[in-house]
Amino acid sequence: MLRRFIFGVLLLAVAVIGWQVLAKPEDRGNPRYFADQTYNFEALRVLNDIAIVGGDTADITQAIGQIRTGNANDWYTAWTQAGDRAMTLADNTNDAVSKGNALLRAHNYYRSAEFFLAPNDSRHALVWKKNIDAFYKGLNVLDVNYERIQVPYGNHHLNAVYYPGPAGSENKPLLVVVGGYDSTMEELYFHVAAAAHQRGYSVLTYEGPGQGSILREQGLAFTPEWEKPTGAVLDTFLAKHPVSQKIVLIGESMGGYLAPRAAAFDPRINGVVAYDEFFDGYAIATRRVPSFVFWLRDHHYDGTLRFLSEHGPKDPGSTWSMQNGMWVFGVNDPFAVLDAFKPYTLASVASRITGDVLILAGADDHFVPLDQVDAFQKSLTHARSVTTKVFDRESGGGEHCQIGAASLWHATLFDWLAQKYGQPDQAAPVNQK
Repeated sequence: MLRRFIFGVLLLAVAVIGWQVLAKPEDRGNPRYFADQTYNFEALRVLNDIAIVGGDTADITQAIGQIRTGNANDWYTAWTQAGDRAMTLADNTNDAVSKGNALLRAHNYYRSAEFFLAPNDSRHALVWKKNIDAFYKGLNVLDVNYERIQVPYGNHHLNAVYYPGPAGSENKPLLVVVGGYDSTMEELYFHVAAAAHQRGYSVLTYEGPGQGSILREQGLAFTPEWEKPTGAVLDTFLAKHPVSQKIVLIGESMGGYLAPRAAAFDPRINGVVAYDEFFDGYAIATRRVPSFVFWLRDHHYDGTLRFLSEHGPKDPGSTWSMQNGMWVFGVNDPFAVLDAFKPYTLASVASRITGDVLILAGADDHFVPLDQVDAFQKSLTHARSVTTKVFDRESGGGEHCQIGAASLWHATLFDWLAQKYGQPDQAAPVNQK
């Protein structure tokens, strides 16, 4: 009897242990913070700036843990609180480096806090001011050398920031950097300018119509004729800062259209980087729109379309994209956003580009389909050279603009710059057109 009891206990113990082993899920890390691609990408965008002290991992993961996917108020509150904590640290810190870094972190968190707010949300102005104030105060505390430039543009003005390079930068090309559909001029410091300065380059960042403060404070919407704002920026800058070297224009995200478009019309631009490619805006904007939507529109079922727009299923990414599109293009109809993208194509102008071209792309880009790389390459019939780099998932650079893998795409960029413009050019200074 005792033996059977002991045997039974042993069997039960084995069964319990076996059940626990078999039933317990494998403890494996998850590379995603949100199942939703848009929320996950924007979280990675904040993490991306850690390398240039634009964030701390614990700050960021703490904020992420408070956010429900699709809840813009959660997003705003979590990142605003993270920004406020960083500002409090800056206010109570005497060490200049710690104070400056805290201010730059606050800037990044405030920038992100605004992202999912509807265009008419009154909180935009408040958090935008916090974002901008923290950024420039941070640069000042850290003694970063920069110059803010106001550029005449008709009855308005554009803005630029010049980061002079160290001794020897005059022997390297001037890097001019512009963002895209939702970029801010200030975040370009983290994405390109700081890394370029470490490598001895001078950098000029700028914002045009539809971007940053130009949109928020002056109400100027995007223009597909991007050679106009770029030309105005270069005219103003070169009048006081003539450069003896080449000019390379880098366009981020939708800047992958804006920069090549400007390079097609401005002979002062010797090289252009599409980071990432953005060859055909209308194809990008409509690739996930069901075909029946266009049928309804062609047959003037406007009421049905409005009903679907207001009551149909929406994912956070498409909702944000349409809201942002109405804001940056200055239209009041979600379907007008699709039409607004039509002139944003390089098909008819890419052949005018005669300089060197670097095309970057991510294999998992959720904005821009990979087939646009091939279309862009084939259209560059007069470029001096065309270099293309597609980053896969395993490399870490598969996301749009290689977000989260800055060191990866920087290695490609700066190798390309050294290869194409490594030898000092003895040409006369580049001035206005």
